[in-house]
Amino acid sequence: MSSNGEEMWSDERAGLVRSYVVTGGRTRSDNYGLDMMTLVVALCTPAEASHLPEEYAKIVRLCQHPMSVAEVGGHIDLPLPVVKVLLSDLIEQNYVIFRKAAPPTETPNKHVLQAVLDGIRKL
Repeated sequence: MSSNGEEMWSDERAGLVRSYVVTGGRTRSDNYGLDMMTLVVALCTPAEASHLPEEYAKIVRLCQHPMSVAEVGGHIDLPLPVVKVLLSDLIEQNYVIFRKAAPPTETPNKHVLQAVLDGIRKL
């Protein structure tokens, strides 16, 4: 406690409160199954998103080129679950689109692999 009786906030606790406020208390948004490797890209310019709350507008600015969910989280310095909630909101409002990475269990097409191998041999 501080000298005047008020509780001092640690950086960690302040971060938790900020995350709660940013998402409106929502902790999950599994509507789209976003994971760390999912790529997102903005459908509008930063100017078109300037009326959005700060964190949303910042994501739109960052995503002018495809970026993974993990990269977005690193740039806006928020926990991954919070980033997923914000991205889901932007997807629902058509500010951002996404594309999931191919599942690791999915084997590549043999024709594609052969074409890559042929291209490497030509080098």
